[in-house]
Amino acid sequence: MTCTGRSLTLGCLLLLTPLLGMAGGNSLLIPATSRCALNTVPEAMNEALRACEHAASQGDLQAAYELGDYYYNGRRAPRDLAKALHWFEQASLKGHALAQHRLGVMFFRGEGVPANNVQAYVVLKMSAVNGEEEALDTADRVSAQMGREEHEIATQVLGQIFRDYLMELQTAGE
Repeated sequence: MTCTGRSLTLGCLLLLTPLLGMAGGNSLLIPATSRCALNTVPEAMNEALRACEHAASQGDLQAAYELGDYYYNGRRAPRDLAKALHWFEQASLKGHALAQHRLGVMFFRGEGVPANNVQAYVVLKMSAVNGEEEALDTADRVSAQMGREEHEIATQVLGQIFRDYLMELQTAGE
């Protein structure tokens, strides 16, 4: 996709954001501010992890993303892709753009899951819709690896996701 085409696509999606966000306070954009103190001293790490897991299990999307990042990058503890996948999925299902981007990369690379270009592409496109600009470039890299059949499947899946979402918005406004 050209830069102009990408900008036009993103611009159209951003124009829809205020309309989509009006239904029941449902916003496509999730703010990304730090919730957990996972960069603490080693002596306090167990307590920080417990507090972050509690927040994430209570629905705090940023906490779930931070846990996924903590387990994914393995800087402060051994890398655990299964836990990273779990927490990225939890945040992704609720629209956290950064978590969706990381999850899409995991599907593309086959990190902790079997590589799946279609799933990677779909998740990366959703990340872009939710505001993660870098996801557009990553989706382009995935797209370059996909065959025609994979593109068709991904397009059908994305189309169904957006149709379902628009139906949900329409019924919420009634």
